[in-house]
Amino acid sequence: MTTGLVVLLIGYLFSQFYRAILAVMAPVLGTEIGASAGQLADASGLWFLGFALAQFPVGWALDRIGPRRTAGVLLAGAGGGGALMFAAATSPGWVMAAMVLIGVGCAPVLMAAYYILARSYPAAVFATLAGVLVGVGSLGNLAAALPLAWAIEAFGWRAALIGLAALTVGAGAAILTLVRDPPMLAQAAVPGGYGRILRTPGLWLFILFAMVSYAPAAGIRGLWAGPYAAGVLGLDVAGVGQVALGMAAAMILGNLAYGPLDRILGTRKFVTLGGSVLCALAAASLGALSQPGVWVAVALLIAVGFFGSTYPMMMAHGRAFFPPDLTGRGVTLVNAFCLGGVGVFQIVSARVHGAALAGGAEPTAAFGAVFGFFAAILALGCIAYLFVPDRTD
Repeated sequence: MTTGLVVLLIGYLFSQFYRAILAVMAPVLGTEIGASAGQLADASGLWFLGFALAQFPVGWALDRIGPRRTAGVLLAGAGGGGALMFAAATSPGWVMAAMVLIGVGCAPVLMAAYYILARSYPAAVFATLAGVLVGVGSLGNLAAALPLAWAIEAFGWRAALIGLAALTVGAGAAILTLVRDPPMLAQAAVPGGYGRILRTPGLWLFILFAMVSYAPAAGIRGLWAGPYAAGVLGLDVAGVGQVALGMAAAMILGNLAYGPLDRILGTRKFVTLGGSVLCALAAASLGALSQPGVWVAVALLIAVGFFGSTYPMMMAHGRAFFPPDLTGRGVTLVNAFCLGGVGVFQIVSARVHGAALAGGAEPTAAFGAVFGFFAAILALGCIAYLFVPDRTD
């Protein structure tokens, strides 16, 4: 692990942190600025959409400018600036705008690390190293659970975000100082790269699956686990933090567990498919609970997090579709659909929840509709994924 990859990993900690903070901050934001669960679901979805839309210029910049400046400037400027905007928020609209800006700032960090891995390491170990990066980087997900709850209680949410903004700017500065770009490829300057990518056989079925593969784990951990734990399971802020911590820990372990399985089992497709089916079953079971006990519900949330952490394996599968000169644009395109899908379906899930409540459903049934929705879209994605060719380098 080079120094450059280490500082990119630190930057990725912030990416994981910011995408998950609303699950713990939901109660205090509801009290202090009147943010509803639906508005916070929109804010969470907008983080992912901002992240996803930024992938297209990020992919071009990785191939043409290099990972050092691409990741360092955006993380410090947009990420740190967005955190300051969030700290100053006086309405849900400000939170939404801040989350978009933070999403843009976080967009290049992991892709910069993946670009370096793809250009500088053997292809056969990409999934393992990608899993390690995501698994260790997901400690940021842990920090956005119980430690964030403690920080909010000790210092207030605004002061906590100001401190995070300063740390984010520092991480961006470290990337600018310590990351070393791989040599540029002459072919990377040839125009029409995205056109070549989109004509790749089998890619569109893969993209359909990518749009839903991460949505249940990221969507439920990113927002719904918190309101569910508070409103249905009856837990206080510390209890909500503990539930979020358990789900975050499961996602870390899942990322690390999936990483080497392609070399052990000789397949990427069926490792990802098997885990996704189990994730969908866990989400469907959670949605079917009419009188959820705390331990059963938390166990199912943990199962969604663990089995839904197929992201490194899916990215390794997607990376194998593209030639070296399109590495940056290829992996960011896949990532755009993956994280964009999380954003779109997070926003849709808020409408599912709101429609259930408007129809007279009890809170348990309204959350059950959300979990059932995530299970259904993942199951449909798995059907499309069955027809995608396997790629194992």
